[in-house]
Amino acid sequence: MSDIIIGIDLGTTNSEVAVVQDGISRIIEVDGAKLLPSVVGLADDGALLVGQAARNQYALYPERTIRSIKRRMGEDTKVAMGPQSYTPQEISALILKRLKQAAERDLGQPVTRAVITVPAYFSDAQRQATRDAGELAGLEVVRIINEPTAAALAYEVDHPQGKTILVYDLGGGTFDVSVVRITKDLTEVLASHGNNQLGGDDFDDRIIDHLLEHLRAQGHDPRENRPAMARLTRAAEAAKITLSDAPFALIQEEYLLESAGAPVHLALELSREDYEAMIEPYLRETLDAMHIAVKGAGLTVADLDEVLLVGGATRTPLVQRRLEEALRMQPRSEVDPDLCVATGAAIQAAVIAGVQVASVLVDVTPYTFGTSAIGDLNGEPYPYTYCPLIRKNTAIPVTKSDAFETVYDGQRAVQVEVYQGEDPDALNNTRIGSFLIDGLSDVPAGNVIITSFSLDVNGILHVTSREKRTGLEAKITIDNATTRFAEDELAAARERLSAFIDADEEEGEASIDASDTDADAAGERREAVAARALVEKAERLLAGANTDDRDDLVDGIETVRDALAADDIKALELAVAQLADLIYYLES
Repeated sequence: MSDIIIGIDLGTTNSEVAVVQDGISRIIEVDGAKLLPSVVGLADDGALLVGQAARNQYALYPERTIRSIKRRMGEDTKVAMGPQSYTPQEISALILKRLKQAAERDLGQPVTRAVITVPAYFSDAQRQATRDAGELAGLEVVRIINEPTAAALAYEVDHPQGKTILVYDLGGGTFDVSVVRITKDLTEVLASHGNNQLGGDDFDDRIIDHLLEHLRAQGHDPRENRPAMARLTRAAEAAKITLSDAPFALIQEEYLLESAGAPVHLALELSREDYEAMIEPYLRETLDAMHIAVKGAGLTVADLDEVLLVGGATRTPLVQRRLEEALRMQPRSEVDPDLCVATGAAIQAAVIAGVQVASVLVDVTPYTFGTSAIGDLNGEPYPYTYCPLIRKNTAIPVTKSDAFETVYDGQRAVQVEVYQGEDPDALNNTRIGSFLIDGLSDVPAGNVIITSFSLDVNGILHVTSREKRTGLEAKITIDNATTRFAEDELAAARERLSAFIDADEEEGEASIDASDTDADAAGERREAVAARALVEKAERLLAGANTDDRDDLVDGIETVRDALAADDIKALELAVAQLADLIYYLES
């Protein structure tokens, strides 16, 4: 068998191991998972624990558990684990040894060589400590490479003419941002900045603080109760992960602790909006660091060609929104941010071993999918503001949800429009579907409707809207959503050529069954009656509307009347929908 070189991301919070086989890079699972928590501990009987088992006991037995040892690499120090103390290299070696064993078990052969990644800001002492840890684990470290370089390899940045890349790496325990210049023969880190005490763990801590505040308001304080705090820590992390894809997370912990002889249960819903307000200061700090790095490279934001997302905490929607606002470009996130550094390390290892590496194949959506709602567009209220849920270049399959609210008291129905495109004005995008969720509760404005978009690898889009308070829902399935633009273009081409192709068939195609004609006519009559009723309602609102709204109402009324006069059913449907939304907006 050939001498395989593995790639390792020795992370602060999690570590991973990857390999290239048959030209394809893949992550090797450890204990059934792709992420190995970078935690080492001793069990009750003195047995060594590495990974998830050690992580599980940390909150209960911190005195015999060590985590985030990467922060201490290069220091002339020792850390206590139970009755003995160990150097950072020794603890890191135990993590590397576990990754090595998993690779050997998976590959069915000994593994003795590895490429290991480090942050770009690591000093020579820290890099040497990493090499020493590898040697203690029985590995020859054939190359130490920077994490942003590995990320660029995983993303397969196309750089024949050279590109300037910003790598935004927000992990569980550390944050760093690097500006990297990539040419055909050279990858150079131009500048780096960050904070090795900031990461997703801090996001968890803010949620924990929120939970503690809620419990203290009820007269309970679990801070001295280790088992209760361990459960709150796990619940906070689970809520953070949920809020990456959903607008609400329900945090439930039954029998969390006892108070006055009675059990205390925790049940609290956390909204994405409140969670994002908690972590906003941390994100501002990362953006400040980003600008410092760009300035340190002697560049401006306009000089950047691409932005790559690395680290699990970048899944937070607010991270991507803030970066897009600051950089005026959509960050790339199609490669799993938890795994891209290990993947890049494996690619570098394969190159050193002389192994041909195929492209990293990732199924992504080529378009953005979303809906519309009343919002701000160019600083003004607008009823058709585009609300993207699944952004283009997102890896699929994927499910994303967001929360919307009814706009007036007693609103019993919501028309959900589904669009494909990138324009902030939904009407400038392609409308690919629509459905009505009817029978909503008769409650004041602000009734929450949760809308979910699920896109599978076959390009089938499932859209569901659910009333949060009752569970009432409506849905639609749109086949071939990712190829719809091509289908529309094909239809337009057929129309342009129809005069030439169909001239000889005109007579036959003109024959229509009488019953179909009657049915179509009845449907058109119903549309016309509903349209006239809506116009009458709009006219009643004219007297109380301000100048701008009155102009919008007049335009909407005239558009409906023009469609009625032209007997254009499609134009009428669109005009009625627009006027109805405007009326809802004014009545709210």
